[in-house]
Amino acid sequence: MACAFLLFAVSFPIFGWPVAFSWLLILPIIAVYLVARLRTTVSPDGLEVRSTFSKRTLAWDDVKGFRFPKRSWARAELTDGTEVTLPAVSFVRLPEIAIASGGRITDPYASAAEAFAAKEAEEEEAAAESDEQSEVESDNADNGQNQPEEKRQ
Repeated sequence: MACAFLLFAVSFPIFGWPVAFSWLLILPIIAVYLVARLRTTVSPDGLEVRSTFSKRTLAWDDVKGFRFPKRSWARAELTDGTEVTLPAVSFVRLPEIAIASGGRITDPYASAAEAFAAKEAEEEEAAAESDEQSEVESDNADNGQNQPEEKRQ
């Protein structure tokens, strides 16, 4: 869709002055090539990284972790200390990578959700215990008031 919009945008100068601006037709062609070429494929075996002119396959054993720079694609940190840029991968895709990695890469969203659920369960349990204690105290207070004066003393 973006490539079609780019073609539409460059058509105005091309139709206005074809001799000077006909070279602009190259821009949508380059954009289509980049969109079709740049990708990171995640599988249970590893990562397949395709950049503009190269292709590289990374096994999960070679990946130490991921780094997410601001306003850029993710980078895979390898066990040998090098980094590989992962085209079209951002922090939002990390849960999908965690699932495909078979547990080698942890999902921060799932970890946070589990911690939140555990904290809520702990708070509910504490609230239930305090409710039970207040009921026992109120029962004791009621029992003390309902007894005859002879038994209270």
